[in-house]
Amino acid sequence: MLPIVAAPADAESATGEHPLRGKRIYIPPMAYGSARAFASAFRAIGLEAEPTPPSDERTRELGARYTSGDECYPAKVTVGDFMKLLQRPDTDPARIALFMPTAEGPCRFGQYAPYLRHVLDANGYRKVEILSPTSGNAYDGLGSLSKPFVRTGWRALLAADLLQKTLLIYRPYEERRGDAEALYEESLADLCGTLESTPTEPGVQLLALRDSMVRCRDRFRKLAPKRALGSHPVIGIVGEIFCRLNTFSNENLVRCLEEYGAEAWLSDIVEWIWYTNSEHFRKLKLTGRIWTTEALGAWVRKRVQKRDEHVLLEPFEEDFKGREEPDIYEILECARPYLPREGAFGEMVLNVGKVVYLAKKGAAGIIDISPFTCMNGIVCEAIYPRISRDLGGIPIRNFYFDGTQSDLDRDLGVYMELARSYQKKKCG
Repeated sequence: MLPIVAAPADAESATGEHPLRGKRIYIPPMAYGSARAFASAFRAIGLEAEPTPPSDERTRELGARYTSGDECYPAKVTVGDFMKLLQRPDTDPARIALFMPTAEGPCRFGQYAPYLRHVLDANGYRKVEILSPTSGNAYDGLGSLSKPFVRTGWRALLAADLLQKTLLIYRPYEERRGDAEALYEESLADLCGTLESTPTEPGVQLLALRDSMVRCRDRFRKLAPKRALGSHPVIGIVGEIFCRLNTFSNENLVRCLEEYGAEAWLSDIVEWIWYTNSEHFRKLKLTGRIWTTEALGAWVRKRVQKRDEHVLLEPFEEDFKGREEPDIYEILECARPYLPREGAFGEMVLNVGKVVYLAKKGAAGIIDISPFTCMNGIVCEAIYPRISRDLGGIPIRNFYFDGTQSDLDRDLGVYMELARSYQKKKCG
């Protein structure tokens, strides 16, 4: 059996050639723009990479065929997309590496990579490698390429989040349908091209990416809105990270909300990265390792990431006024009265804290998007009624997805009536 973590570092020194050279890395699109940018980060260090082909009904069919039914919906979607790719007649399994990260904690996500290895081996795809970084090994499996990739990959995800946030701020107000999407595609191409054409030397790369963000911002500012930006009721979107960001999995719920005259404030990928960083520091303190070399390295990494965030975010400060993302510790403190981080772990803490924050920032309602049977979603749903009462009756609704057809349009129409009533009462 091939190892879960592809391309061990010692293999590079033995042959002089990186084991992933000549292979193509496929990335499941948790979020469309982030997957494209992340693939460009791999290409920036000389490796072939691209997102998996768009999900469709064949994805659901194969996902159901190669899973047992006990897995959550994101597992079905990612397995289905990978198997659809491998069954193409032009695919050479020996040249394929599938990107499937893992993590600790209560979520079944931590078992995706081992389960995917089992599915591949059981169906004759033993030659397919899995590149599976964890919070423990980061990207050590990339050997000498790990250092430039870690920072490039971080910046790629950060910039992609900024572009997605910009799209969601401008798209509900576009005069002509499709104009904002066109600008978003142009901006994504700009970001990806910048990542791939710029040296990975940190200072040079950061300035080039900032220039790209300025160009992207200016494109959107030329979009003539039909109504004043920010005039629609704002609906905060929280939930399980894959399901809330993957438009195929959630039946494009955000776009449906916009059709009802709402503006969506969507929790992004970087929020999770800040959370895992904070958990690292908490565990270092709990285990008496806060004055160690490991802790110093974590502190330096955080300072570098914060500087990157400040530089890339600065061009959008005016555009994001009133839509500022909170520091991770502010989210955790917002959650504390309902779900203290010391007694819970992962997305449930983030979702509860972000709901409180979004309500305080003036959201007219909150939607939690989760896979059917998701423990994080179920725990949060039990807490949301109390939060709603404490915050003046703000409507908080869970939407669960498992790939079966539902009357999403009708349910969102009813929900938006509740959100508008709450907003009128709050403003009246």
